[in-house]
Amino acid sequence: MDQGLETLQQRLLSAVAAIVGANGVLSEPSDIEGYLTDWRRRYQGSALAVAFPTSAEHVSQLVRLCSELGVAVVPQAGNTGFTGGAIPPADQPAMIINVSKMNKVRKVDGLNNSVIVEAGCILANLRDAVEASNRLFPMLLGSVGSCEVGGLVSTNAGGTGVLRYGNMRDLILGLEVVLPDGRIWSGLKVLRKDNSGYDLKQLFVGAEGTLGIVTAAALKLFPLPISSGTAMIALPNVQAAVALLRLFGDRAGNTIEAFEIMSLGQLENVLGHLGRQPPMAMSSPWYVLVELADSRVNWDPAQSLEEILAEAADTQMIDDAIVAADSTKAQRLWELRHNTSEANLRKGFSISNDTSVPVSQLPAFIAQVTDRLRGEFAGADVVHCGHIGDGNIHVVVILSRDIYNTAEKREEAASKVNYIVHEVSVGLDGSISAEHGIGMMHVDELETFKPALDLELMMRIKRALDPNNIMNPGKILRSCK
Repeated sequence: MDQGLETLQQRLLSAVAAIVGANGVLSEPSDIEGYLTDWRRRYQGSALAVAFPTSAEHVSQLVRLCSELGVAVVPQAGNTGFTGGAIPPADQPAMIINVSKMNKVRKVDGLNNSVIVEAGCILANLRDAVEASNRLFPMLLGSVGSCEVGGLVSTNAGGTGVLRYGNMRDLILGLEVVLPDGRIWSGLKVLRKDNSGYDLKQLFVGAEGTLGIVTAAALKLFPLPISSGTAMIALPNVQAAVALLRLFGDRAGNTIEAFEIMSLGQLENVLGHLGRQPPMAMSSPWYVLVELADSRVNWDPAQSLEEILAEAADTQMIDDAIVAADSTKAQRLWELRHNTSEANLRKGFSISNDTSVPVSQLPAFIAQVTDRLRGEFAGADVVHCGHIGDGNIHVVVILSRDIYNTAEKREEAASKVNYIVHEVSVGLDGSISAEHGIGMMHVDELETFKPALDLELMMRIKRALDPNNIMNPGKILRSCK
């Protein structure tokens, strides 16, 4: 570290300690190493310090300090993202503001079906807290035990419940945000209807910390389901999966809690990772996990599943199916879906995409993208999993670490994979990102595939709120000065 940077760090540390206390800041390389890289170990940044505020006022003071010193601010919550959105830049002075100590559930209102929760609250803890009041917060994804509310808001997270409940954007009633100039915008209303001008909270949903730091959120709750049922279904092709989705929609309506698809290769990866025997014969190329749930009394989800599956079997829509006999068996089935990322990462260099297309275009999308990837990367393991109910399929290419044995080779391969997947998706009226965000991974692709007017409007918003470009620079937009 050069002398000027070292002097800046000393000034920063002294001022940060005065705000959050000496125990609320880390700066030693060995102490902050884990905060400088993503969980896939793909991106590595540098930071002068990591600060751990315990209140919005702390965050406000920290942001003002960074603005005065010309230090970039990198908001960070659970750091479970896939696109490097919470990793500091490597080429400019930065400080991470980690909100994990701001983890209180402030208020659960069962009558209003709402909860106010701080940004550092882990998703699993939030779900447990509202369940104690006989309510459900429906967001659910594989990192439920480590991801935090601030990150879910900032990436507009999806998960397995989008078909019924929507993305994180649809679950937000209000936000508390520290703006780039340090002011605290208090928008923690719990109203369902508020038509008094621009819906400002939506600016910060999916903005990945580039417009401000989310410090708390008011979220929607739902009645806790009384009963649920899960089935695993083998299918001959993606067309059959889309047809089965429609059948379930027609017969089960809004009781569809989740409808997830996995290719045979993806399922085999997970089974190998978990060391488990298959729950059913692995003789079909595609598998769907479906869950029905409701809060109605005297409703039998297993019966509903069996009736719908019998109808699907009669029309030869499906190859095989099993219905979980109890909640324990259902949980074991869902563990297959929630362990996909870990299984793929363990098998090799995993390049996962997060595109979406109209549900009707899914068969064409998967066929085209698989053919192109296998043609470009001979011997690659191309697998698929995702949320077929909302058109969000994760195309995953797993390459040998023995062959792609340098960072340069891996990044070159990832760039090619991403371009192919994004080109096919956009060509079918899709998006290059459905739930993971842009981060630093897809900045180039956003410039390539996003319409110029969209980019111009996004840039204008960024410049208006963050004219000095101190908030998470290099994420989503390349440069805003």
